[in-house]
Order: sequence, then structure tokens, then C-alpha cells
Amino acid sequence: MTKHGFTLFLFSSAVAIATFRDEQEFCENESCNEREFDKSHFYSDVKHCGEIPLALSHKLLDALPLDEVDGNVIRTVKRSVFSESQPSPLKEPLTLAAVSQDVLRNILDLNESVIQNEEFVRCVSGGKLFPGSVPLAHRYGGHQFGYWAGQLGDGRAHLLGEYTNRKGERWEVQLKGSGKTPYSRSGDGRAVIRSSVREFLCSEAMHFLGVPTSRALSLVVSEEPVWRDPFYNGSVIKERGAVVLRLAKSWFRIGSLEILTRTGELDVLRTLLDFVIKEHFKSIGTNDPDKYVVFFSRVLNETAHLIAHWMSVGFAHGVCNTDNFSLLSITFDYGPFGFMESYDPNFVPNTSDDEGRYSIGAQANVGLFNLQKLLEALKPLLTSDQLSQSQQILREYPQIYHQRSHFTVSVVDFKELGNEEKDSYVIAFLLKLMEDTGADFTMTFRQLSEVTLSRLQKGSFAPSLWALSDLSSHKHFRDWVQLYLQRLSRIMSDSDEERQHRMQGVNPRYVLRNWMAESAIRKAEKNDYSEVTLLQKTLMEPFMEQEEAERAGYASKPPSWAQQLRVSCSS
Repeated sequence: MTKHGFTLFLFSSAVAIATFRDEQEFCENESCNEREFDKSHFYSDVKHCGEIPLALSHKLLDALPLDEVDGNVIRTVKRSVFSESQPSPLKEPLTLAAVSQDVLRNILDLNESVIQNEEFVRCVSGGKLFPGSVPLAHRYGGHQFGYWAGQLGDGRAHLLGEYTNRKGERWEVQLKGSGKTPYSRSGDGRAVIRSSVREFLCSEAMHFLGVPTSRALSLVVSEEPVWRDPFYNGSVIKERGAVVLRLAKSWFRIGSLEILTRTGELDVLRTLLDFVIKEHFKSIGTNDPDKYVVFFSRVLNETAHLIAHWMSVGFAHGVCNTDNFSLLSITFDYGPFGFMESYDPNFVPNTSDDEGRYSIGAQANVGLFNLQKLLEALKPLLTSDQLSQSQQILREYPQIYHQRSHFTVSVVDFKELGNEEKDSYVIAFLLKLMEDTGADFTMTFRQLSEVTLSRLQKGSFAPSLWALSDLSSHKHFRDWVQLYLQRLSRIMSDSDEERQHRMQGVNPRYVLRNWMAESAIRKAEKNDYSEVTLLQKTLMEPFMEQEEAERAGYASKPPSWAQQLRVSCSS
């Protein structure tokens, strides 16, 4: 079967693009890293954020086994889920480069005035700890680019604790870029401005696009030098350290379970899995003998849904390793991601991915691979009958993904999308025209929602409709328009104006394109955070046309220099 032939099967939904194929400032000497260190003395010496009204708890500490060794000595950890590990504060002066007011108010129940407190920046960068915080580093493993990588873990992240807000939601609060942990391997435990700006902005952008994701409260930048080789070519450069405070309902991932199965720690595996089900899959009965099968089925369904969400906005994660795939099916660990511009199923955002394993068109298939690894991790806890059931569920993944992609927003606005074979053909036809002409993914669909049907039929577009103009250069464009109009005439019961309004509510005008992030990063590296602020504001309302965003060119054809941008795993 040809590449395009196989692609057309999955293109039967408008969103399917896949083919299935430094050490501690708080310590006075090196005894902090010794096992006999007096923990009670250690925590009594830690400075707390007494002026910031955010108290954390730690249900994880009571429920899950903790590493018996204290400190940040790099080591192989056994028979535990977490290791205690103190953040290494960034060197001052510090700059609070960005804050999500939405996270501040609606997740952490904090007043906006709190950011005026001088203590706030230290609290959100690891210089001080929130009351109740016991910083932990999570132990996990993972398959990276298809191969088992062994122990990985939080090499530069510290889980500070959990916060339960006034709505009863429990959020785990974590610092990223906050220093070494037992899992840092050869790393320095730091993150740099460029990766931290991207993570902060994309976490919030994905949320406002409606995609399940971790969130980001703040971005703090330091003058502390951090040395990196961005493209692994021997060109080491000096960058500056930064910390993002981020939140998620849980940071557990497929690799959290894999490491325990691989090391034969089946009692710990069962303890962790039971905890995850009890806390995050409450509809699954804790006494249900088939609870692990039901859990696997739920993760599989929601993973399919998540990837369909990614595809609907042209998002490529870039590093779909099992250690980056959430058990709660949220997007996290933002690295060399990218929003596709010119439509191309082979789009690869990560220059470190030489073989294109994690191209946008392969994401659904990678999801299947990762779910296979999840089932392998669960296998020792399953009976033979339960394993057979789970294997059957796994075989149904392509169909489930296909169905899930229908439930995501219809970018072409067919209310009965996928219920007729003709719908699949119209959408596949459109995507083929986009691929042939290199039409912009986001703006093609957006401009379909902005153009009148009469103008679409005439095929004459103003310069502002540049994506449709590119698409109309295809010799079969008018053929597609006729098919599209015929289909709309059969299902539309409202006016063209109402159609446009409805479609504009689900097709974004702005996404975080790499060139936009790069522009903000270049300014941030010169201590100008104005574009970070503008992008954050813009991406909070991605479906609404905004004057400042238009002046910045965020809905215009990408600049020519954008084609030269490269993003790698280095951060």
C-alpha cells in the first residue's frame, strides 16, 4: 500500500494525520549527601515562604516507598518511588519573567498582589520552600526512541507537594530546572531560558486550546551561567539558568511502572498502581479483581483521545518516549515540540530525531508502541485471562483512535463528520491538496471559517487569506470546493454567518509557532520579556482576533527566517 493510500484511511477524520506502523545552599558541608544525615535538623534549617499563603501537603509520602538514602548523590535507586532531594537555588539576582494569572487565581487561590512580594520569586524558584513542602525527585525509567534506557527519573525537577484548592482539585506542584537530584546522571540539574520560555508558553497555550496538559505558574530567570551544546555538534555555549514552576494532577508516567517491572519490584509496582487507581481513577473499584484491566483500557482510550487532540491543532510533541507519556493522558515534559506550519505528515520538530520516529504523522503509532510497553509493565500483575483481555483491548487501539479523532473539534465543521463515507473523502481530498501545495495547517482551516461561501466558490482571495490563496493554486482546488459546498448544503441548517461564527470558535487563529517562541526567546536572553508577555496574552484567547497579535504578525505568513529554525533535545 502506498504511503498516501495508508494515510487516507486515517484521514477519514479531519484531525487524523497518523499512520499506524551548586549543591545545597541549605547545607553547610558535604554531610548533606551522606545517608546518616539528620533529616529533622535539615528541614528545620530550610527557609520557608511564610509570607506566601500557599500550604502544601504530601499524601505521596505516606502512601509510597521512599528512598532510604538522603541527598543528591547520583546513584541507582532501588525499592522506592521517590527520593528526597533539596532544590539548589538559582544564583541571584533573579527576575520574575512571567506569571500565569489564571493558574495563580483559579488553581492556587492566590491574589494577584502576591507577586509584588519580594519573597514570591524565591518561593517559585526553589530558594525557599512553601510550608508543608518536602521536595521529592521521582524515580522512573523509559523507552527512548524505541530502546529501553534504564533508570531515568527527575534529573532536574523537584516535586514540592500537593495543593488542594477551594474547588477540591488536587494539584502537584513541581519545580523544573531546580538543580541536581539522584537521577541527574551527567546533567547539571538546570534548565535554560530558551527551553523554559517554550515550556511556560506552550503549557498555557495548550490549555487554552482545550488540550489536556500540565500548567505553568511562573518563569524565573537567573544570571547563573549554564553551559549547553544545543545541537550536539561540539559547540558549547554559555546560557542562563531558569526555573519553571509547573503543576499537574499527577506526574506519573508509563515509565513509572516500567522501571519497577524491569527491576522485579512487583510489590512496589502493585503499591504504586493501586495508589494511582485510588487517587486518579476513582470510578474503578479498588476491590474489583479486574481493576488493572479496566485501568489499562482507560489509559488506552484517553491516550488515543489526547493524541487526537494534538493532531487537531497540528501539535507534534517531539519526544514521545514512554517516560514522557502520562498515565493520566495529559501533555507534559515540553521539549523540542512544534506546531506544524506547512502541512506535512512527515513534519519532525526535533532535529535530534534523525529517523523521524516522532514525526507528527507517526504520533498515533507511537502511542500504540507506548501502550504496548505499558501492558508489558502490567503483565506480572495480570492473570492469563486478564492478559488476554488486555491484549484484545490493545488490538482495538487503531479503531479507538479513529473514533476518538471524530470526537475532537471538526475543523471543517461537518456536524455529522465521519458518519458518511463522503465526509472522509472530502477531508482526505482537502488534506492532500494542502500537502501538495504546502498550505498552512492552522490558517487554512481558520480561513475556511473566515471566508464566505460565495467567495470560496469564486476562488478569489484577498491577501489576508494567504493560506487559502496558496491552497487555490492546486489544479483540483475547484473540484474540492464543489464537493465541500455540496456536503454543506446537505447538513447546514443555519446561515453562512452563523457557520463562520461557529467555526471560528473552534479553529484557532494563533498557535505557538516556533518562530514566535524564538522571537520571544531572543528578546528574553537580552532581559526583554515583553514578547513573552504578548504571546502569553495572545495564546490565552487563541480563537479571537487581537489587534496586538495582528500587528506582531502572529496570523501572517511565517517569515522566511523561520524555515531555518532548529529545535533539539538540549535544554
